[in-house]
Amino acid sequence: MLDDINIEDIKNIALQAGKAIMEIYNRDFSIEYKDDKSPLTEADLKSNEIICNKLEELYPNIPIMSEENKQVEYTQRKDREYYWCIDPIDGTKEFIKKNDEFTVNIALIHKDIPVLGVVYAPAIEEMYSAKKDEGAYKNGQKLPLYINDTPKEKLSVVASKSHLSAETQEFIENLDTKEIEQVSKGSSLKLCMVAEGVADIYPRLAPTMEWDTAAADAIVREAGKMTFQYENDQPVVYNKKNLLNPWFVVK
Repeated sequence: MLDDINIEDIKNIALQAGKAIMEIYNRDFSIEYKDDKSPLTEADLKSNEIICNKLEELYPNIPIMSEENKQVEYTQRKDREYYWCIDPIDGTKEFIKKNDEFTVNIALIHKDIPVLGVVYAPAIEEMYSAKKDEGAYKNGQKLPLYINDTPKEKLSVVASKSHLSAETQEFIENLDTKEIEQVSKGSSLKLCMVAEGVADIYPRLAPTMEWDTAAADAIVREAGKMTFQYENDQPVVYNKKNLLNPWFVVK
């Protein structure tokens, strides 16, 4: 199945969604709030429509899980061999603040592992992509671009711009290194920064959903890094009964 998927097609879908998002981003837009109080804009819905329609057209036999679609019961999805995991706009809060740090996330999951990921940040025109055993890339350059040879001397830590918990801050302060450079960033760009090597570690001791991380996690893994569960140091898995991610550390 994975061999039949052309990652260039998926990147093109992300570009199309990004174009539609930017048309809305550059004008006034309305904001609604979902039951969980998270924001929703017309750009989320437009991006979702484009991505789902294109994926259904190209790969009609692969089911789709998207943040903006109704979720199916675990009993219906637990035995899926492959499925798409999508966040049409990751970082809607950043989109609303107009700080450019939001992404289109498209992942392919095989059982419980992300095996293909495309993360596109349309406002800054950065495209990250990865396919299992074929490497990870940023705008065509193979990742990682940077390697920290002296982690005991200095670590670059990236943390959430809108969701920095006290537990995350405490984790950062207890890292075993002489100097810590801490930067904040919105959306799945944080995982991509670790994949790229511009950040060494991304701790997330706060809630996220599977679609928030799946695409970037595929990129992290193909760049030779890993997204570990905070509690047990095992890799994060997907298509769980509860779609909430555990606390995790990308390194």
